Amino acid sequence: MRGTHCAILLLAVLTLGSPGPLPRAQQPEKQPSREPAEESTPYYPPPAWKSVEIGNYYLKKKKLKAALSRYQEAVQTNPHYPPAYLGLGRVYEKIGLSQKALEAYQRYLDELPSTKDALEAKDAQKAIARLQKTRNQPAPSGGKSAPSAASPQR
Repeated sequence: MRGTHCAILLLAVLTLGSPGPLPRAQQPEKQPSREPAEESTPYYPPPAWKSVEIGNYYLKKKKLKAALSRYQEAVQTNPHYPPAYLGLGRVYEKIGLSQKALEAYQRYLDELPSTKDALEAKDAQKAIARLQKTRNQPAPSGGKSAPSAASPQR
């Protein structure tokens, strides 16, 4: 019998010794961590060529706002990357901002590495001519802009 009393006494001590979880109202509040919050990593945009590639994808999917933001990101990353301006011109033209489209196409031609490249950029030249016609503006003279109809193509 003595062994039974010891077991009961031991069980009582163990049970009374640990009160178990406190009710919600009596639980101590957790103190906010004094450690600094996880620092967010800074955003590094992709290279201009990658932003243009993604912008071209969005443009094909007719997601013009997404395409515009990618082309703008490319211009911010590298302001001398001609394909970024070509993309901007295409998006601006599609959303009806013809003046901005003209400026972007012209900047595209100006950023090309040579006059020969500018002369061969037929899509941009056609777009400039089309936009100028709709805006009833004379074609710009000089620079690396579209060649006149009288000049021979090589």
